[in-house]
Amino acid sequence: MIKINQEAPSFKEDAFVNNEIKKISLEEFKGKWVVLFFYPADFTFVCPTELQELARHYEEFKKLGAEVISVSTDTAFSHKAWHDTSEAIKPIKFPMLADPAMRVCKAYETLIEEEGLSLRATFVIDPDGIVKAFEFHNNDIGRSVHELLRKIEAAKFTREHNGEVCPMNWHPGEKTLKPGLDLVGKI
Repeated sequence: MIKINQEAPSFKEDAFVNNEIKKISLEEFKGKWVVLFFYPADFTFVCPTELQELARHYEEFKKLGAEVISVSTDTAFSHKAWHDTSEAIKPIKFPMLADPAMRVCKAYETLIEEEGLSLRATFVIDPDGIVKAFEFHNNDIGRSVHELLRKIEAAKFTREHNGEVCPMNWHPGEKTLKPGLDLVGKI
């Protein structure tokens, strides 16, 4: 089972990125924050709304030093076909990882075995390759790009400010806490 503060499972798989199909690995993103964004399938209903929203905010992720990698059990050719035919998917600049052998979904425990599809799951991995946050959703529930950005901001802050923690709904510039110094209820 994947745990917080555990090394993220490695992978090297085909991806559709920059209008070409090429192999990418998790290791090539060392030194950056990584968002692994698992979704059920190309050419579906909720998935394009999520990926389109990620594409709209991709520059914000990059400003935070983060790379987004979407992952489904589709092939890289399916990703390309979806990219070439869908107005919602055309703006995507981040890698779309192909996992038809389901190795990555199995490693991250997102696979719905009987369907051959992934659950909606998001993993935030720090620049050292350590899992800092993850969430799973039923496939009929879309995620929030704003909350995902906030999680990365908070994880970055706590990494850069050793000993400080971020309270619920924290955003950059707001008050943080220092365990042992701040009293509960004094927030």
